[in-house]
Amino acid sequence: MICAYYDLGGEGVAYHDSDAKNNGSGGLNPANGTYLNEFRMNEGVDTSYTKFGLDPKIDDNPYDRVVPPAGLLYVGWTVPGEWFNVTVQVAEAGDYSADLLYTSNRGGSISIDVNGEPSTGPLTIVSTFDAAEPVAWRQWHHWNVAPAIAKLHLPAGEAVLTVHIVTEGQMNLAWFDLKKASK
Repeated sequence: MICAYYDLGGEGVAYHDSDAKNNGSGGLNPANGTYLNEFRMNEGVDTSYTKFGLDPKIDDNPYDRVVPPAGLLYVGWTVPGEWFNVTVQVAEAGDYSADLLYTSNRGGSISIDVNGEPSTGPLTIVSTFDAAEPVAWRQWHHWNVAPAIAKLHLPAGEAVLTVHIVTEGQMNLAWFDLKKASK
């Protein structure tokens, strides 16, 4: 589930963002007619995408713990209190684990609700800060995977997952990979 494909419906329905400006699409990434630069640029959730082959390197840098795919959309510029909904289709009811592809300059925590009910409690996001990094702003682009960060019980059919930014913020959240837990 790619976080940037959060539900439609706007502020207070599909998401809550601390301001109405998309700091990524249309901001950092100038409106130039391209899909990635203008992705949902008129919505408050801050979205951007992974960029490769630039100088200095951005998301293909030597301080990544894992290398993300190029052009991957993500939610960024997060602050505590923000949230977004993502609707998923679940083939079989049961317990699922979720890996998370993310960056986090400071660490922090998120939580996940399932169909409006708290499901996880605070989930610790480990900082991807690296003191050896010579480019200060690139601290927000050290990608990592948090394996099995969340355990969720999901019903069959449609489920709405709400991702809450609980502490610190300033994380980039790319995707959750949901896998049926083995019995």
